[in-house]
Amino acid sequence: MTTFITTIHIIICFILIIAVLLQSGKSADLAGAFGGAGSQSAFGPRGAQTILSKMTTISAVLFMFTSFGLWILSGQEGGSVLENEKAPITEKAAVTTPDTKKKTPAQKPDEKKQAVQKKTENKNTTAEKK
Repeated sequence: MTTFITTIHIIICFILIIAVLLQSGKSADLAGAFGGAGSQSAFGPRGAQTILSKMTTISAVLFMFTSFGLWILSGQEGGSVLENEKAPITEKAAVTTPDTKKKTPAQKPDEKKQAVQKKTENKNTTAEKK
């Protein structure tokens, strides 16, 4: 059913394109090229519809109906394009152990005192060596 409507939709597209391109503009005469109003103005009388304008109207309505029909049929098929795909295989990251020499900001008060004492001892020993 989708293939049939798609084929009809494409045929209607070509008919609509041809019908629009074959029509002449509202001021297609020589006066329209120089800004003249011509025989058909924007809000003036339109006159009788030509076969091309009728064909444009009919093909535009059919184009909208086939577009709407294709939209409805696409929703009924359901599913996803990725439905049958397998999940990618992921490698586990290497586990690293935290460096014990670095002190974290959330240290206990006793650990902070010990760290300060070690720093002062290191400064004293380097000062004595000099």
